[in-house]
Amino acid sequence: MTAPFAAALLPLALLAPATSRVSVVEAAFDPATAFVPPTAVSYADDLVPYGSHVRVATDRSVPGRTVLTLTVSGLAPDHEFPAHLHTGSCGADPASSGPHYQDVVDPVQPSTDPAYANPRNELRLVLRTDGHGRGTATAAVDWQPRPGGARSLVLHAGTPAGPHAAGDRVGCVKLDG
Repeated sequence: MTAPFAAALLPLALLAPATSRVSVVEAAFDPATAFVPPTAVSYADDLVPYGSHVRVATDRSVPGRTVLTLTVSGLAPDHEFPAHLHTGSCGADPASSGPHYQDVVDPVQPSTDPAYANPRNELRLVLRTDGHGRGTATAAVDWQPRPGGARSLVLHAGTPAGPHAAGDRVGCVKLDG
């Protein structure tokens, strides 16, 4: 008699699927002009080669806290990439990713006021690659992004950046929001 009862409960379970507080995005970097819009976009093939790999794990399992771990392979070796959450999505134009995501939004954009543009109000990472172009960086903040507010993670050129200015956007990963 328990089988019919369990079968009757199954549709209820499907109505309220469990939502994971951990999201993972894995992708290979492609050009922004790829036929299928890529999840991970490279704007600088010398620093973020096409086909290099990225994994972004975002953990929101602790209320009021976010831990983001960025793991890459195949990027420029022995390089330092600043990375930040951004408000826009990745697109053909690097600027489409918008400004840095801020927990408390600076009313003056672009944000340069240290009261807003700081590591407590923005999720910032510094990704350092090894001699083989692999690297991992983790950052934690004591807040969770507003739904749909943090739509991408952007890698900046950093230093030394060769022909790129340090703040140039060289890679972008679309997040679930």
